Amino acid sequence: MPQSPLDFDPESMRQMGYRVVDTLVAYWQSLASRPIGQRAERPHLESLLNEPTPTTPQPFEQVLEEFLNKVLPYLIKVDHPRYFAFVPAPNDYVGVLADFLSAGMNIFVGTWMVGAGATQVERVVIRWLCDWFGWPDTAGGLFVSGGSVANLVCLAAARRRYPDALTRGRVYYSDQTHSCVTRAWRILGLRDEQLCILPADQQFQIPLEALRQQIARDRADGWLPFCVVANAGTTNTGAVDPLEALADLCAQEGLWLHADGAYGAAAILTEEGKQRLQGIHRLDSLAVDPHKWLYQPMMAGCAIVRHFEHLRDAFHILPPYLQDKERGIAGVDLCDYGVELSRSFRALKLWMSLKVHGIEAFRQAMEWNLHLARLAEQELRARPYWQIISPATMGIVAFRYAPPHLSPDAADALNRALVDTMIRDGFAMVSSTVLRGHVALRMCTLNPRATEADVQETVRRLHQFAEALASGSA
Repeated sequence: MPQSPLDFDPESMRQMGYRVVDTLVAYWQSLASRPIGQRAERPHLESLLNEPTPTTPQPFEQVLEEFLNKVLPYLIKVDHPRYFAFVPAPNDYVGVLADFLSAGMNIFVGTWMVGAGATQVERVVIRWLCDWFGWPDTAGGLFVSGGSVANLVCLAAARRRYPDALTRGRVYYSDQTHSCVTRAWRILGLRDEQLCILPADQQFQIPLEALRQQIARDRADGWLPFCVVANAGTTNTGAVDPLEALADLCAQEGLWLHADGAYGAAAILTEEGKQRLQGIHRLDSLAVDPHKWLYQPMMAGCAIVRHFEHLRDAFHILPPYLQDKERGIAGVDLCDYGVELSRSFRALKLWMSLKVHGIEAFRQAMEWNLHLARLAEQELRARPYWQIISPATMGIVAFRYAPPHLSPDAADALNRALVDTMIRDGFAMVSSTVLRGHVALRMCTLNPRATEADVQETVRRLHQFAEALASGSA
């Protein structure tokens, strides 16, 4: 049989693989000493990378070097130990190798007929998560690309349970809720007037009494209240909505209670998380992102529902070309429980990581992350003119530089400028948001390889640059 033009001989395959592993190990070992990364001008990258479709072969080493020299330098490294912006995405090496295996074997996890072993691993990992949250045996879910799709899948199940939701349904969440929730409702067909977004209270939580009153008004006006979306760790401040009280309210009103716990729900493994997440066992659905605070490579979100079959009710369609999967050995076809038919083996990385490290290693790493957030707050409080807008909560602290001689607008501009100044400096990265009408900075300390020295030096540089910007010398 003639060799495929896409094949390599075994020795070449080994050498290519060894080179990739060596590159990854070198990257990991040197990451803490590297700059955080840089923003790139679009014209520069276009001139550097634009080219016609290749028509002739190029050596693998050459292409790899091109990636290392032309692509990697123009990425901000979200796995860097001093990437304190947004929500970090630190890698676990076992998870990296799991992705390597999954991609290398091109494992399909859409149907039991073709992917039974992988499907069962995914179900086992989801069951582990359900156990962490205290959910019943009826619960289940599946891996998706990330929090945006996890929220979409869960909310699709919620909408399906209320037949009139599309025409006169009303949903409720606070202004601290991630934008993917609004996007999900739009995708699901709800109109903007069906989305009730309530201003958060002083703790950046959904205001319970205002929510209760709004539901009553909406019923009186002919709306059908059917879903509350809670936060189990907001991106802005780490705030967790009062899940126990919301569960009581939703039980009384007959509403579906969903929570976006994309990064925060995993904190259930820690003492702080257990306290803040009380009531999580009573949710109807939950979005979780293992590629955030469980340290997995990108593309690992989970959509979990209290009654697994609610997902099948929302998504199952059987076309003729899939009829073979319905015959013979009975199993679970995960393609019937979400939006994807072609599904990769995303669960393998978390399964392997938890088995290799054990859950206690994850707990210790997360407790360290929480400690670093408290340390950042302490370092900021020790310096003049820094205001703590939201104290260290679930690994996030929000703050603002506001010397008395600057107007609020000037302080806003200064804090925005600090983000760009830190990126140009290259040591660390923070990000900004708007809280209580003004620009605030945030540090999210979720990398297990970050050190106390990393946090202390980041705050020192922030203060140094802030003083220079305030004096006009920067």
